[in-house]
Amino acid sequence: MPEPAAVTALAAWAETQLTRLIDEVYAAVCERIELYRDEKVVPRADLHRSIAVNLRYLVDALAGTPSPGRGAPQETGSRRAHQGAPLPEVLQVYRIACAMLWDLLVRHARTAAPEGTTEALVDVASLLWQITDNHAIQVTEAYRAASAELLAARQRRRSALAGALLSGERMGDAGPWEAGRLLGLSLDGVLVVVAGETRGPAEESLAGIEGRLARLGVVSAWQLTPSVQAGVVSLREEQYDAMLALVREVALARTGVSPVYRSLTDTPRALHLARTALAGITPGRREVRAFSASPLAAFVARDPDEGRRLANEVFGPVLDLLAEERGVLLETLREYFAAGGASEQVAQVMHCHANTIRNRLRRIRELTGRSPADPRDLAELVTALQALELSSARRH
Repeated sequence: MPEPAAVTALAAWAETQLTRLIDEVYAAVCERIELYRDEKVVPRADLHRSIAVNLRYLVDALAGTPSPGRGAPQETGSRRAHQGAPLPEVLQVYRIACAMLWDLLVRHARTAAPEGTTEALVDVASLLWQITDNHAIQVTEAYRAASAELLAARQRRRSALAGALLSGERMGDAGPWEAGRLLGLSLDGVLVVVAGETRGPAEESLAGIEGRLARLGVVSAWQLTPSVQAGVVSLREEQYDAMLALVREVALARTGVSPVYRSLTDTPRALHLARTALAGITPGRREVRAFSASPLAAFVARDPDEGRRLANEVFGPVLDLLAEERGVLLETLREYFAAGGASEQVAQVMHCHANTIRNRLRRIRELTGRSPADPRDLAELVTALQALELSSARRH
């Protein structure tokens, strides 16, 4: 059996070779690993220092002596994570260093070491691989912990920026365009806001939506509040249908989608419309509803209280009727507007005679004092009907 002194002697000899070994490992790393050939990710001085500290750690561990670089694995793992160096390349540096240290010890044992040193290599090998394995574990754990912290910080920042866009709040001197740039939102396409009701307090109902959209080439940024998960989505117009289909696939609760808009300054308004669409869905249903693209619908939704007042003022006598008659008259008026004022077409849709449609329109004119044939009256009827539908949607 080799004496412990032989192992210690090998480690002591390796320490005398450290300066040369550090330079050789540094040169090999720069030659073999593309990441380290320039200083875009890891500065050369940083790499050289790291190799020196970690090789010192390995040699001291072989000698059984305390090392001033005991925290080297954790420091290196965390530092490389913050620099954005991939973990496989980080660990490859340690494999190269360990292999070159081992080769150095083998050459010395075969050519210049005292007799019996070769047997000590068996113990050195076992100890070296144990130290290296533990070293790699510490590097990996520190790297992953730092990466998790960075990801959480990035998500918090994106959430804060998204929240500023959705609320219209300024961030110091940065306006919505700067927030959009930081979030990676394109200024060349269109935007929509998606608002999903949370399934529980601050529990996502659109889990994984940002990543799923990214795989479609769609950039988005999200904020989670106790009641709503809302996101600003940047896309090209031809991506809209695919985006909406994905939201419908992912959504686990009531979800509203705003009309398309182009200016980031309109994001708070778009959120309001998305939430209005959400409110129009029966509570408890898993459904996605897009708000009408009609400018009139958006105008009415901007002031719900005024919309209800307008609906009551225009349709008051109609709303006082029994539910069945009220429903028939309002549905007739709705179809009349949709058909562009063609009574015959409305009759086909509602499966009745055209004269029946005309009689219903006459009844509406008598009750409201407004005629669809008069432009001013028509504007009030259309707006009031839109307000009535939005108000009804919110109640349900």
